[in-house]
Amino acid sequence: EDESRAEGAGQAGSTSDRDHGNLSRLRSPSLEIREKEIREKGSEILREQLDAAKRELKLKDKECERLSRVRNQLEQELEELTASLFEEAHKMVREANVKQAAAEKQLKEAQGKIDVLQAEVTALKTLVLTSTPSSPNRQLHPQLQPSGTRGAYKHAGGHIRNKSTSGPFSSSPGKPEPSSVSIPPVAKEDREMDSVLYAEFLMWKDHPSLDRSSAFLSRIYREDIGPCLSFTRSELSQLVQSAVENNSLTIEPVAMSALPMVKASAIECGGPKKCALSGMIRLCRHRIKLGDKESYYYISPSSRARITAVCNFFTYIRYIQQGLVRHNVEQMFWEVTRLRREMTAAKLGFYLTDQG
Repeated sequence: EDESRAEGAGQAGSTSDRDHGNLSRLRSPSLEIREKEIREKGSEILREQLDAAKRELKLKDKECERLSRVRNQLEQELEELTASLFEEAHKMVREANVKQAAAEKQLKEAQGKIDVLQAEVTALKTLVLTSTPSSPNRQLHPQLQPSGTRGAYKHAGGHIRNKSTSGPFSSSPGKPEPSSVSIPPVAKEDREMDSVLYAEFLMWKDHPSLDRSSAFLSRIYREDIGPCLSFTRSELSQLVQSAVENNSLTIEPVAMSALPMVKASAIECGGPKKCALSGMIRLCRHRIKLGDKESYYYISPSSRARITAVCNFFTYIRYIQQGLVRHNVEQMFWEVTRLRREMTAAKLGFYLTDQG
């Protein structure tokens, strides 16, 4: 009985095992099908997400291409604008340079014209100051000269220059000669150039200036200008020389009818019958003004002749300095020498007077 029970139990156990194995075999295919469905569904979802990502990527690529085209267009427009601006700037610079060059040329021409006009005004001023109705300049009015001496004057470069040694001076200063007196013919003048003076003039002519440090002007100051403008009143003489050098001295005639009405301030600077420079009692037909000063100084005919001789010299060397003299170097030297001779003669007391 025990053995039969054991065998029955064994059979029952084996039967349950078989049933469990069959059940497991029945469940496995359904589970696999479910898992397969899950995988397929997951794959489909992933593919949909991938397709969506691809579509989005394509949209972004298109946007990038559009932005790239916009950027390229902007860069091209910027380059064209930059090139246009540089071209316009260069054009403006070229036009400005052309205008500046034209303006500078016009300025130089205007300055040259101004210098010429100033020189002409100075020359006219000198001519006016040396020729007045009461005391005309004989060099400017040859008709006032006696018939025998008219040929001793000639025009040179627009300025009247004396070529005679005896013609410019009267035998008795201050007194007119009778017109009935016969005048001997003027002798031919010979001259010989001083090599030292000519060499000094050539050195100055290479670089003309009014600086008295040059050997040429230093000698003329020492031998001609200084003695010619050396008057009794030394302080006033220095002021006159400075005014002549600065071209700021004015000489004007004095109306004889106004002489009794002279103010006291003018009498202190000389008077109608007393020269302010020499201090001598002389009839003063002219007066001078130094620059912008209000004071007038009455001067005698001799003092006026000495001042005008120095003024004529400075006017001529200013013309040379400004390039207005068209003569050759030798002619310039002889003209300077003639002006030096006039200063020397004026210093010695020779001057022209009105014979009227």
